[in-house]
Amino acid sequence: MLNRRKLFKGRSREGSYDHDDTMGPLRSRQGSVMSEETQYHTANDDEFDPTHDYSYSSSRFNRHNHHQEHADDGDEQDAEDDENEERAYESFIERQRSKIIKQTEKKRWRDSRRFIFTLGALIGLIIPFYFGASHVHNNNKDLFDNLVNIESFKDYFDEWVDAVPQGLTSFITDVQNGFLSPSSLEDLSQNFAVGKKLISDMDIKLKHPVVMVPGVISTGVESWGVTGDEQCDSSPHFRKRLWGSFYMLRTMVLDKICWLKHLMLDPETGLDPEHFTLRAAQGFESTDYFMAGYWIWNKVIQNLGTLGYDPNTMITASYDWRLAYLDLERRDRYFTKLKRQIELFYDSTNEKAVLVGHSMGSQIVFYFLKWVEAEGPHYGNGGPGWVDKHIASFVNVAGTLLGVPKAVPALISGEMKDTIQLNALAMYGLEKFFSRKERVQLLQTWGGIPSMLPKGGALIWGNKTYSMEDSQHNNTDTYGNFIRFEDRQKRRNIDNNVTEKSHSPLHQNMTMLDAIDFVMKVSPKWLQERIKDQYTYDYAKTEEEMKGNEKHHSHWSNPLEVPLPNAADLKIYCIYGVHNPTERAYVYKEEKGNKSSLPYTIDYESEQPVFFTEGDGTVPLTTHAMCHKWAQGKSAYNPGGSEVVIVELKHQPDRFDIRGGARSAEHVDILGSAELNEYILKIAGGKGDSIVPRLVSNITEWLKEIEFPM
Repeated sequence: MLNRRKLFKGRSREGSYDHDDTMGPLRSRQGSVMSEETQYHTANDDEFDPTHDYSYSSSRFNRHNHHQEHADDGDEQDAEDDENEERAYESFIERQRSKIIKQTEKKRWRDSRRFIFTLGALIGLIIPFYFGASHVHNNNKDLFDNLVNIESFKDYFDEWVDAVPQGLTSFITDVQNGFLSPSSLEDLSQNFAVGKKLISDMDIKLKHPVVMVPGVISTGVESWGVTGDEQCDSSPHFRKRLWGSFYMLRTMVLDKICWLKHLMLDPETGLDPEHFTLRAAQGFESTDYFMAGYWIWNKVIQNLGTLGYDPNTMITASYDWRLAYLDLERRDRYFTKLKRQIELFYDSTNEKAVLVGHSMGSQIVFYFLKWVEAEGPHYGNGGPGWVDKHIASFVNVAGTLLGVPKAVPALISGEMKDTIQLNALAMYGLEKFFSRKERVQLLQTWGGIPSMLPKGGALIWGNKTYSMEDSQHNNTDTYGNFIRFEDRQKRRNIDNNVTEKSHSPLHQNMTMLDAIDFVMKVSPKWLQERIKDQYTYDYAKTEEEMKGNEKHHSHWSNPLEVPLPNAADLKIYCIYGVHNPTERAYVYKEEKGNKSSLPYTIDYESEQPVFFTEGDGTVPLTTHAMCHKWAQGKSAYNPGGSEVVIVELKHQPDRFDIRGGARSAEHVDILGSAELNEYILKIAGGKGDSIVPRLVSNITEWLKEIEFPM
């Protein structure tokens, strides 16, 4: 006879069961006496189903034990005990059922599946009717608008917002804000979608030749060497992409030393190292995809193709982004080729060209505009007026005209936000495979990287007590403290609840200009000399100083030190993303006693190693201050009074698209933005006048704090 005391043996005070003490013995002695469903639910109160009839399990106890109970008619005491246990068991089941029913009744009615299904079906019926309104006959349109009015629906939604499941609130909010208009429901992230829509809506056609200038690391770099050295033979890599392909990843993993030998430039000359030759890939294939599946310029090329563009009317001006700007001309004649291609476009089409620069590509375009009219060896010698004659528009897409803060830690310690946010295990693996010291040594040989160091010093980026960006947060500290050194002893005292006098940090906080001086201090002599020859990071104080700066190439990448070309017909479009947190300042520490490591690294133990500001995820909003200064009209910075149109794109990524979809304004993914592609096609098609300027950030207020000298 089964003793049901074992059923309660493993029960805890809360009424749950120990599976080992209860279910195990029950199954071993009586087989499947209790159904698995009953065992599961009685052992897990939270999953108990109050609608389930558990009498079946109880009756199985009765039937199964009937024979045993009557096998010993003389044992009346056992029968009585069994009846008592049966009643106790039934009582227990009833209590559990009552308990769960009460819990169920407390559950909010709006969380029930029936309600959610009904509400979803109702909304599913309303939305198609609403967006089908354009197909309703005009005579019935007013009646339909009265029947389904989203503005009226907003009032009901505000009252019912607490009763609507969270998954639907964002959808309804999008409807209220107009983000789900009939046109927005078209999937403009699909191939050729933007171009086809513009042809249909505006009859846009090919007009201006287009030159696309990619950003840093966007262009594939391939090997053209056949010798190498004793450690690394170049011939197996001939015409293989060692940057911008899966072959790059394979070589990096399987033969890291050989890969580094190819990618590093000669420290002294800044050009090719002995025995190794790499060149930028050419053609549209050089930048359309970074590697299979990860597009960069492909969306733009496809949409231009719908207007009839082909290699005779558009080019990708790819370049070896590792080189310092003038070294591009010295080694590859890059700017000379670009000048002649634009002249060829003009001769063959009788139309001015549109230059589209993305990220560092915008700096390359600005540099070219100064180079082409300058006189001297390795300069363009095009003379005054060349830009006005040959260039219709300069489209600055997420440009780095005033630099990016992340270039500073890259040159100091080979770090940035992307490496800092890795977990400890991933960081350990990265450090073992490709250490910070190796990354710094590689980056320091690339003369193109220092071009992106921030420009303008305290004028743009603030000082130790103030920055124009400080208004966006409530911290007592300022963004002007670009590199900070925390008092680590003080932090330990706070963590350990110790009131002990702490020591001052070994290094003082640094402003942006201090940080650039710090880069020079920790850099090798050859890098210091290259930076001095190629770039400047301050700002001109007078108009005469700006005019004098036009004679030397070291100033041409800094729009605070040289003006735009005197080209009244040149039109400039600045299009960039906002509302995506972007790194702006860093906390550093000094590494002591380890000669194999770098002297300074980002302090991972800090509560906040990186401080973020407004931007597109890579380029902070502050960098675009130059566009806004140009837009103020004719000045020392814009002597020709070139028209400037500024459009800010709010970052609104699609949650279900890994690249953000057609409304992403992230630094790279913006090239797939439907709105950006629309603007590029309008400009190329001669309808740039239809683009309406738009600001959605606080930069107008910030600019009031910048005291430009002119």
